[in-house]
Amino acid sequence: MAEFLELHPIDPQPRLIRRAAEIVRAGGLIAYPTDSCYAFGWGLGDRGALERVRRLRGADRHHHFTLVCADLAMLGHFARLDTWQFRLLRACLPGPYTFLLPATRAVPRPAQHARRRTIGVRIPAHPVPRLLVRALGEPLMSSTLLLAAEPTPLTQARQIAARLAAELDAVLDGGDCGVEPTTVVDLSLTPPRVVRAGKGALGPLTGRAP
Repeated sequence: MAEFLELHPIDPQPRLIRRAAEIVRAGGLIAYPTDSCYAFGWGLGDRGALERVRRLRGADRHHHFTLVCADLAMLGHFARLDTWQFRLLRACLPGPYTFLLPATRAVPRPAQHARRRTIGVRIPAHPVPRLLVRALGEPLMSSTLLLAAEPTPLTQARQIAARLAAELDAVLDGGDCGVEPTTVVDLSLTPPRVVRAGKGALGPLTGRAP
């Protein structure tokens, strides 16, 4: 049965953040709120949790998973950035964007795209994941909480707990996040390509105002 941690969405309780970090460090799989929608979260390098998410999402080895980072300094340790890419990320983050970039050696191979060796990276504008990542001291592996064959992500914490009680180790309730996922931009290509238009405005990606 998944632990249910009811967090304040603006000022999350430190003791609950610490508890969530303990669960992740112990190999747990969590559901947590973001600035776009709810997501699965697990520890960097946790192969068992990664395979659980692949099964729940129906994802293969060519699916892009995401590293949720606390800041650009942390992000730069796990993804290779040129100056123009860094400037674009600085203009958009924190916010509801996921950027695909070449992974560094610090990213475990199973977490990378099997053929391209890229990884998704993001810095959410939501206090729960950012505080959780700081408590962990490393990025949180993540994927949208979208179950296989379902058209939209789950968005209510208690609904998530009821549906996935046997699959999750904890549900972090941060209120309703909505169902619109992040905007995904592939920065490993020249020119960059918008893979998915989502909650993040496209204006900052083109140099125009949102």
